[in-house]
Amino acid sequence: MPDKSTLAADRTAAAEPAARQARRRSALRKNSAGICLMLLVQYGLGMGVNLYARVPAADRDAGLATAVGRTLTSQPVVLAVHAGLGLLMLVAGISVLTRAILARHRRAIASSTLGLAAIIAAAFSGASFVSSGQAGASMAMAVLTGVALLCYIANLLLAGPIGASTPGTPVSDAARV
Repeated sequence: MPDKSTLAADRTAAAEPAARQARRRSALRKNSAGICLMLLVQYGLGMGVNLYARVPAADRDAGLATAVGRTLTSQPVVLAVHAGLGLLMLVAGISVLTRAILARHRRAIASSTLGLAAIIAAAFSGASFVSSGQAGASMAMAVLTGVALLCYIANLLLAGPIGASTPGTPVSDAARV
């Protein structure tokens, strides 16, 4: 008959992958919540830029890469903050996608991929707006921001509630009480 310490060690070894998976899903939820907040702030900044800021005439017809560079380094400041936050969101989108891949959550991977694609497309629309001043580019940026927000909200729902164990994972004796 095996002793109790061997059984306890076996249970601990079996619970380690489940605990790792739970930590990965928790990180996915946290990153998804963070990028949702960033998208909401970005949406507000974008409305402010669209309504109250004027893109300098020197930035018109300068090309996409030049438009982004000038936007980050010139007036109005709200436009530079909007562009800087947009670049940070690209990094955050990659981080969320990485978390979804590490968690091996197929639906979250699909949602994160679509969210990142929407952020990238919104960035191109924003650069196009600065370069051309066309209202359609601004509208595309706003719609794509909404699409990205929906994708990351979906991640919050797909990853499950905080503290929930993943299906098929053992629940500790302390959690049962």
